[in-house]
Amino acid sequence: MSMTTHRPSDDQSPTAQMSVGSATSGARATPRIARWLALSAVVGPIGFTLAWIVLGAISPGYSAWGITFAPYSPIVQPISGLGLGPTGPYMNAAFVLCGVFLLVGVIGIFLSIREIGGVARWSGAALLALSALGIAMCGVFTLETFFLHLIGVGLGCVGAALGFFATGLALRRVPRWRRFGAWLVLAGPLTLALIVLSQAAFNQAAIIAGQGIAGLTERIMIVEVVFWFAALGWLAFRRS
Repeated sequence: MSMTTHRPSDDQSPTAQMSVGSATSGARATPRIARWLALSAVVGPIGFTLAWIVLGAISPGYSAWGITFAPYSPIVQPISGLGLGPTGPYMNAAFVLCGVFLLVGVIGIFLSIREIGGVARWSGAALLALSALGIAMCGVFTLETFFLHLIGVGLGCVGAALGFFATGLALRRVPRWRRFGAWLVLAGPLTLALIVLSQAAFNQAAIIAGQGIAGLTERIMIVEVVFWFAALGWLAFRRS
């Protein structure tokens, strides 16, 4: 009578053990990489904010459409004005780099938060990615290319508002993210309100005359938008 012996399950061949080890190592590496990618959503806004603060302080002014805007006033002039004149190359580079960092950060954020369902993940990621691309677009097409620049501004701000709202709704279903998700839901309509305020304060005749607060209202809106990106990236980095 022949007897059949079975190897124990843990008595695997070296090749099988290596395959299992590689898969486990890869599974562990993915969240680790994702959380560092999420940190890009913090680096981009910090660098961008420092850029317009410093360049706004040293800018002598700029010319657009045959009109000279000088001296430069952060209260009156929009940030996009720094994309023209002597500060142009630096401010435009800051726009593009901020958009790239935010795009990488968005990828890291949604790879880090694994509890979100597929539809919610893709909708939130797509809207926030559009916002990042819009910001980068503002550096490629300057204020003189007004229509394309305006599209970039629209994508950057409206995409962020909708993305915050959609992402907040998804995060409210995740226990460890519920409180921040509620704040992010509120950030959506708040961003839209600041967009309306910024557009209401934008008066080209007043800007030419060196009057108004168009620059101030725009900066308040921009700071609010990049703050939520940075907060989302930082929490994804810490909680992953």
